[in-house]
Amino acid sequence: MIRVEGVGKDFVLHNQGGTAIPVMERAELEVAPGECVALTGASGAGKSTLMRMIYGNYRVGRGVIAVDGLDVAQAAPREILELRRWTLGYVSQFLRVLPRVPTVEVVAEPLLALGVDEGEAQSRAEALLTRLNIPERLWTLSPTTFSGGEQQRVNIARGFAHEYPALLLDEPTASLDAANREEVLTLIEEAKARGAAIVGIFHDVAARQRLADREVDVTAFAPA
Repeated sequence: MIRVEGVGKDFVLHNQGGTAIPVMERAELEVAPGECVALTGASGAGKSTLMRMIYGNYRVGRGVIAVDGLDVAQAAPREILELRRWTLGYVSQFLRVLPRVPTVEVVAEPLLALGVDEGEAQSRAEALLTRLNIPERLWTLSPTTFSGGEQQRVNIARGFAHEYPALLLDEPTASLDAANREEVLTLIEEAKARGAAIVGIFHDVAARQRLADREVDVTAFAPA
């Protein structure tokens, strides 16, 4: 489902004469349906960089990144947007939404973009918000006013609203208490059970050991 082959990346400093700084070389990764692969390595090793390249936020310098057969490195922007709509979900550490949009609409939006009936989309959004312990009194408010833990749970609800065949998870259990952490881990296990291919960054060692089928140390992809 996800294949990374011979991938390299340079960051170009345009304000310093176009100086290129190599940050990754010869990255290799393969994730099958129903498998969770954890990216490991010290801070700054390139875990988030690799994840952002898979999602298409960072341009790939060299190599192939294929998600469900689409080479993200060569795909047109509209193809990447379509991939994100149907196939590839991404739960980042931070919630980024338009101000004043109610929380239930934030969570339902990925479903509405797929053409799901509005009532069905709202019902599924409400079920996830309930499961993740977001009080009903907050559903009509903008999540931009919420605490960090509440925003993260809204972000997770949004990321799991649609059953994406592939998921990228960046620290999904950070800032969560024990009860909500357990609920999120269960959501991820359910996604694996239905066949989602998952790439995750888990600094929570116990969560990584519970969820990951394999670990890939991105330090191995550092430029020589």
